[in-house]
Amino acid sequence: MAKATFGAGCFWSVEELFRKVEGVMSTAVGYMGGATENPTYEEVCTDRTGHAEVVHLEYDPARVSYKELLQIFWENHNPTTFNRQGPDVGSQYRSVVFYYTPEQKEMAEKSKEELDNSGKWKDPIVTSIEPAATFYRAEEYHQRYLQKRGQSSCGL
Repeated sequence: MAKATFGAGCFWSVEELFRKVEGVMSTAVGYMGGATENPTYEEVCTDRTGHAEVVHLEYDPARVSYKELLQIFWENHNPTTFNRQGPDVGSQYRSVVFYYTPEQKEMAEKSKEELDNSGKWKDPIVTSIEPAATFYRAEEYHQRYLQKRGQSSCGL
């Protein structure tokens, strides 16, 4: 198994998106990239902990590649809005790729550059690419939140 962690706005929709990908063995929503140890959802929502809402994946590289996961990430949010996705505003909603290996970093940077040069977006891509830090699993009621409610997205 390999690991990947992405932040692309509200983690509920991001988890649901990746949960359905063939080769993704498990998903968990949580927080990464901040200074507070064991932050709660309420603390992260203050926009003072520095954490991003993220989905953490364990995947089988023989069934789905990291490159394919990056493509799904790029195609399913707006990487040109700084600390914002739709109506959600704050650093916790930032667009971010957390990498675990030098190869993941290289692939993320290359895919970002290719997308930026593609002309798909009129504004520059502001997604940050950062080394993975401690993943703090969100409270249980956030896990598979949309699935538990029979929804496939937040309706953004």
